[in-house]
Amino acid sequence: MNDALAGLLVLLDLERIEQDIFRGQSRSAVIPRVFGGQVAAQALVAAGRTVPDDRHTHSLQAYFLRPGDPGAPIVYTVDRIRDGRSFTTRRVVAVQHGQPIFHLSASFQTWEEGLDHQEPMPPAPDPETLATGEEMVPRYAAAFTDEGVADRLLEARAAVDLRYVHEPPYATRGTPREPRSQVWFRTNGKLGDVDPLTHVCLTTYVSDMTLLDSVLLAHGRGGWTTGDITGASLDHAMWFHRPLRADDWLLYDQHSPSASGGRGLGQGRIYTRDGKLAVTVIQEGVMRVPR
Repeated sequence: MNDALAGLLVLLDLERIEQDIFRGQSRSAVIPRVFGGQVAAQALVAAGRTVPDDRHTHSLQAYFLRPGDPGAPIVYTVDRIRDGRSFTTRRVVAVQHGQPIFHLSASFQTWEEGLDHQEPMPPAPDPETLATGEEMVPRYAAAFTDEGVADRLLEARAAVDLRYVHEPPYATRGTPREPRSQVWFRTNGKLGDVDPLTHVCLTTYVSDMTLLDSVLLAHGRGGWTTGDITGASLDHAMWFHRPLRADDWLLYDQHSPSASGGRGLGQGRIYTRDGKLAVTVIQEGVMRVPR
């Protein structure tokens, strides 16, 4: 386990300041606001710590309300909406400087037998054959808005081994492509015997890193790294279908069905390396072309 992953695990280990109130810290992001995946993962940690151990996350829906301040702690307040025989529902509000910055609803379920089918895993190369971030990002440093972008990007993703199947948006700026993207990812180190919630929260953290890439690809835009798009996540939804481990390779297959009205929609499916569909993700974000 590298230092960045150890630091991320500390970041997700929220301080309990009351029965259903938690406090989390932030880390510096690539841009001067709290990374959306961080606040989503921390909110899910807060919700999960109020749920019995035999109930596992099966879905979440969230809205990003205001930019988070990375220099200030975030307070997470959990509402115990429902505790049923099979399902538990929690609502979490993240607050900074007296204002809500994020809202999450999450549902948890006891394991049970049922119908089972899935869309097959799409073709993808072996992750071990692909370039690491450390190998790939420096190749395109000349396209970035300033010399520090490459270092900030690598630092922000240092806890995760994330490998693009095809070139990322900033590598093919100016050339529209099919609005599809694939990445393999896993944590940068083994997690050992941690609880299933940790794996789910780490996957939630990574799920916000690349999902809107497919929107950029459709329009030949490089994104924030090249300065030809500004934006932010608006909402985020995830459905957890089957167990996963965040320290094993996961294929994130992503596409964009639509962009309009200054917004872009991304849809993703996360598969385990042996082909099981583990998670479905949908996110919409503001996508504005600078004037």
